Amino acid sequence: MNIVVAIKHVPSLADELEVNDEGTNLDYDMVDFVLSEWDEQAIEQAALIKEASGGTVTVVGVDVIEELDNVLHTALAKGADKAAKIVGDFEPPVESRDQAQLLAEAIKEMSPDLVLTGVQAIDDLNGQIGPMLAALLDMPYVGVVVNVAVSGDTAVVTKEYAGGVTAEYEVALPAVIGIQAASQPPRYAPVSKIRQMAKTAEIEEIEAEEEEFEPAPINKMAKPVAAGHAEMIEGEPEEVAAKILGIIREKGLL
Repeated sequence: MNIVVAIKHVPSLADELEVNDEGTNLDYDMVDFVLSEWDEQAIEQAALIKEASGGTVTVVGVDVIEELDNVLHTALAKGADKAAKIVGDFEPPVESRDQAQLLAEAIKEMSPDLVLTGVQAIDDLNGQIGPMLAALLDMPYVGVVVNVAVSGDTAVVTKEYAGGVTAEYEVALPAVIGIQAASQPPRYAPVSKIRQMAKTAEIEEIEAEEEEFEPAPINKMAKPVAAGHAEMIEGEPEEVAAKILGIIREKGLL
């Protein structure tokens, strides 16, 4: 079973995000990048499939800011067997359609039986890389998946719908699966193991074909302006209810 996990490097929400001087995008020189949390779930699901059915796991991503190695070393420490990065003269951001094209060209050469990716990422939330990968690779796609079980040339996937409703689908392989959550929480990778991978592991470099990527223009980006504040109402339930009723009446809503 040849499993490939397509990952994405995204800005860390743990940091204060700064807008560039032009006010047209983030200041990428001031942003720390991390592995997308949904891609971390995809890596865990790939490791679980490998443990249950055998095979190898290859993690691949686009090295947009030339700092992808640490993420790939972490993936190797979590159970991946191989790592590869697509390198080129990229200017962030590289949009979903362009990342999908770059990933598809690389993954096609790997002849995968199964491709996993996070169902979305915090810097786009459109969930389009998985479906576009499937279209470019001419494979079926199922997204918002919370479990994958492989048997022979088919996979049984559990897809989650709104309200916690789930359904099982049988998918012919090869296929692309968008992981919402792995069937168990992602495993912890000790810092010592990540450092060991950094010293010993080899990361394959895949040269991207020279293409002009033109992201959709952003006219203006700015931090939200505080327009008010929340009022915390304290007291006994009857007092709180009376205060809320008074506020509603004051606003002319009743």
